[in-house]
This record gives sequence, C-alpha cells and structure tokens, in this order.
Amino acid sequence: MTSEFLGYASGKTAIAAFIAVLFVGAYMYSDCIDSNILLSNRIGGTPNSKNTVKIPTEKTPNRREASLSCALVNQTYSCPVSSTANEDNISSSSSMEVCPEYFRWIHEDLQPWRKTGITEEVVSSAKSRAGFRLVIVDGKVYVETYKKDLGTNSRDIFSLWGILQLLRKYPKKLPDLDLMFDSNDRPVIKSKDYQGPNATAPPPIFRYCNHPGFMDLVLPDWSFWGWPETNIKPWDTLLEELKEGNMRTRWRDRDPYAYWKGNPNVAGLRKDLMLCNVSEKQDWNARLYAQDWGKEIQKGFGESNLANQCTHRYKIYVEGSAWSVSEKYILACDSLTLLIKPKYHDFYTRSLLPMKHYWPIKYGDKCRSIKFAVEWGKNHTEKVKEIGKTASNFIQEELKMDYIYDYLYHHLNEYTKLLRYKPVIPPNAVEFCSETMLCPSEGLQKQFMEESMVQHASEIGPCTMPPPFDALYLQSFFRQKSDSIKEVEMWENKFWESQPK
Repeated sequence: MTSEFLGYASGKTAIAAFIAVLFVGAYMYSDCIDSNILLSNRIGGTPNSKNTVKIPTEKTPNRREASLSCALVNQTYSCPVSSTANEDNISSSSSMEVCPEYFRWIHEDLQPWRKTGITEEVVSSAKSRAGFRLVIVDGKVYVETYKKDLGTNSRDIFSLWGILQLLRKYPKKLPDLDLMFDSNDRPVIKSKDYQGPNATAPPPIFRYCNHPGFMDLVLPDWSFWGWPETNIKPWDTLLEELKEGNMRTRWRDRDPYAYWKGNPNVAGLRKDLMLCNVSEKQDWNARLYAQDWGKEIQKGFGESNLANQCTHRYKIYVEGSAWSVSEKYILACDSLTLLIKPKYHDFYTRSLLPMKHYWPIKYGDKCRSIKFAVEWGKNHTEKVKEIGKTASNFIQEELKMDYIYDYLYHHLNEYTKLLRYKPVIPPNAVEFCSETMLCPSEGLQKQFMEESMVQHASEIGPCTMPPPFDALYLQSFFRQKSDSIKEVEMWENKFWESQPK
C-alpha cells in the first residue's frame, strides 16, 4: 500500500493511484471463501482512454440514461459539480412497504447513544481504531484515512462504492453525516469499558460484524457490490445465478452429505472441521474441501463458482477468524444449512432461527453433531426440505439489493439523528464519487462496478422503518432460540446414547 490510499495525498490525484495501488502486489486476508491471495496485476486500475462510461438502463419514459464523464482534467479524474444520477420524480416520502424484521436491530445497536447523543469528540475518539473517516456534506462523500496499510483490498473500495450508489439511488435524502469505519474482521468497542456512573460515551465505529459484549455498529459487507479477487459477482447478478443453480439439481437428486468448501487455514475452528472429513476409518457424513485460491486465480476461477455448489442436501457454515460473508451464499442453496454455533453476527443473521432457517451444530463436538444432523434428515426429509427452502426464500426475498440499500439508508439516517454537531469536511479528506472510482479501474473491478452501479434515482422512497423491539418480544425471541437449540441437543444426545459402544 502507499500513503495515497483513501486520502494521504492532499490532492485529487490520489484517487487514481489509490484504485491502482490497492489491487496490485498485495495479499488478501478474508473470512468468506478466505485465503491469502497474490493479486493479479490485471485487476489494478489505470486511466481509461474512454471519455464516457454508459450504464445500460431500462427504457422508461422521462428517465435519462445514466452515464459518467471520464474526461481527464490535468491528468486526473474529477467529481461533477452536482450529482449525475437522474433526480426526476424523486419521492419525498418513504415507501408504504414496511422493511423486513431485521431492520429493527438498528434501534438496538444505537441504544448506547440514545440518551447522550453523539458529539464530535466521541466520534474523533474512535480514530485510533478506525480505518477511515467518512463524511457526507451536501450529498458529497469525503474520506480521510488513518491506516496506510489496511490489508483489506476491495473491502474498502466496494464499501465506499456501495455508499456512493446509495446516494445515486436516494439523492438529496440522506442528511450530512460523520462516521468512523473499519473493515477488519473483529469488533473492538467492548461494552464493559463503558459501564458505571463515571463511564464516558462509547466511540461509534462501523464495521461488518459484531459480537455479544461489544458495541460496534454493523453495515452490509462489501461483497454485495462484488469481490474481484475471488470473482464473486455483485449480489443482484449472483442472486439470480444462485436461483438458477438451485433449479439445476433437484433436492432428491442431491448428494446426501454435508458439504463445505473454503480455506481452513484462517482459524482453528476450520482446521478442526476438516477432521470431520470422510476417511477409511470413519464417515461423519461430511464432504469437506480445502479451497486453494492461488490455483483458482491461475485457472480462471473454474472450480469456485458459487452457483455450482448447490449440489448437496446439507451445507455447513463455519466462521473463520470472525463472521464470514459465505453465510448468505450457503443459506441461498435450498439445502439445509448446518450452522456451527457462531460467535459473531452481521446485520441480518440475528433474525435467523434454528429449525426454521438452519440446523444448529455444536461448537465443541461438531463431527458427531454433523453426523447426527444428516442421520436425522434421512428420516425427516420433508422437514429438511422445508427448513432449506425457508432459508433460501429469506435470502431471495428479504435480502434483495433494494433492501441492502434501504438498510444502509436507515442505519445511517438513524445514526445521524443522534449527532449533536454539524459535520464538516476534514482538512485531509479527499472527495470520492462514482467517476473517480470507476473511470480509472480495469478488469473485474471495473466490470463489477458497472454491474452494480445504480442506474437511476428511485421513484419511491426507502421502505418504512419498523419500530424498535419491546423487552417482552426480545425475551420471547431469545427463549425460542435457546429452546430450539436445547431440543436438538437432546435429540442428539439420545441418538448417541443408543449407539453401540
């Protein structure tokens, strides 16, 4: 990485360099398909000779075709004076549609700041633990970086790209805001450090996942807009491919085993999982495969297409060093997800229920737990299919891209309501816009940006934010979750007690 990343340079010439340098000669560490990858030079970005990038749009009356101006001025790309998104017919109110249930967790996440609000001093106190600061003023995005080498590659690029597309989808609707963001896996704001009568307000910091006992705020992860290093396409495209992949192999024709494929080297839990693989001495009903991403890059990702992995009746989800973006791909397969007890959650997974969306697997006795789940499924095929279908319907219907943008909008909007100051542009910040990110890019990065670019402003507002949870509802929800897990564990214990010694 170089000091130009996300704004160490004071001028706009840093933008083109940032896109190029970030992808070239770096190694990626991640928890989804997870690997340390030597990135290909062809994914980097250099100035494009074309002056305009046109994004195909649906032909609709009174709607202009979206386009970006990629003209170079003094050897740099610049942001337009005003938004290039079509602002005709922008709704001034929310949609009549109520947002999915998981949006209610936004209220819970922001609870620590309800009484005190969020001051500029509190936001600034997160500087040492953040990757960058993002400020929106008058609909324009400015970024000030704090880490020269984040080691996260496209995480930051596509997270910023997603926020820029949010502003294209809902121009002039999001108020000015100021937030800290970090794309490393694990949360850092411990609840216990901000308790007691003399405790200070916790610093708010956004990331992709959280953990009980921490207060980090969660937003949708970067892969919804694409992940060039692993050839994972933008979510709209991939969701359709997953749907088609489901249809290619009927459930009754799928292999009656539990499937997992990924990088086992990122965590001890995954190395332990590999001990559950079939061998000459034992068959735990699991078929586990280590993913070599170095070879996949060389072969053009021929054996890592997610849409081709809906071929088993059971699929295993296991965390890496923290939460993994692979969870949504696994849940989308119609197969019964065997979910090894997680420690982390992202923005939607807290609303998933055992025996409704997944089958719970013990953390410390996973081999026998997986074996029992598959054996149980042999005698309860209709229930297995029902749970798998409920999960994939959830992913297809409640995690579609419109809701991803609406979640971003509502979380940022609710957060901004708590600010007790007027955001200003940091002195070392660099302006970001779709032009300065897309125009100098190349290869898969450019392709995924074009595919995921919002084509026109929405003619209706975001879905309507549901109310907060009440205490009785949450008590009932957590009790239901706990009781379901205990029931499965009881079945499992009885099964193993009945087996010959």
